[in-house]
Amino acid sequence: MTIWRFDAIGTVWEIETSHELDTDHRARVGAEIERFDREWSRFREDSSVTRVGRDGGSISSADAGAMLDAYRDLSRATSGAVNPLVADSLDALGYDASYSFIARPPIAAPTEWTDLVRWTAAEASASAPALLDVGALGKGRLVDLVAAVLDDVSGDLVVDAGGDMRVRGDVVRVGLEHPYDPTKAIGVIELQDAALCASAINRRAWGDGLHHVLDARTGVPVRTWAATWAIAPEAMRADAVATALFFEGGPELAASWGVEWVRMTTDGRAERSPGCPAQLFTTRR
Repeated sequence: MTIWRFDAIGTVWEIETSHELDTDHRARVGAEIERFDREWSRFREDSSVTRVGRDGGSISSADAGAMLDAYRDLSRATSGAVNPLVADSLDALGYDASYSFIARPPIAAPTEWTDLVRWTAAEASASAPALLDVGALGKGRLVDLVAAVLDDVSGDLVVDAGGDMRVRGDVVRVGLEHPYDPTKAIGVIELQDAALCASAINRRAWGDGLHHVLDARTGVPVRTWAATWAIAPEAMRADAVATALFFEGGPELAASWGVEWVRMTTDGRAERSPGCPAQLFTTRR
């Protein structure tokens, strides 16, 4: 396997292929990442999301329907704890476009977000200025898109965006990184023609106990769960479930979508879905 490593959307990507990717495929991957980022990144002044957050209006994007349909399911399952209007809540705690990490008092996101945001398969619109954040599943969606760009590449394929990955071909053995010690794993899983996405409170953390996984209903970071992992055929759904597992209703959503999972509490206990194929070194007591 050969590895192409590069930085994009604030994380390190590694694309492993049986043969080195040619210039054309690399250019197509770069173009797809740039398109998605230009449409959906709240960290870019020139993005469609930033414009809608400032002025209202619409975003023309082939990703609108798939992502916002999934957000609707996420919001229903978690009673509004996960929704795409959490952007202002993240900004209030300092996780803003300038990465100031200067916290202000937390603010809650509107739980009835579908009253403000409407969408079709290829467009999302807001009736008033509304800053969207698709972080609960956006990276997974982009992993799927990049894998699709490389669908015509023969042999094995691993698309890994900072630990959110999709595998095609031979089995890949992956460690589940301990959220408090990156030199350790709480378990391992073997992936084949599947995706694995993870979320943890030690990633994008700052200040006094602040991190990026917020309850949109309160604007306050979650405290019970430290890390989650989800396994699905597609990375977007794995990414979405990895977020939902921080809240009540997450396991039920995973079951309805056929997604297997592992999660770990802040005091070091782990649990998993009944059919999860992961081998854990620590279990719930």
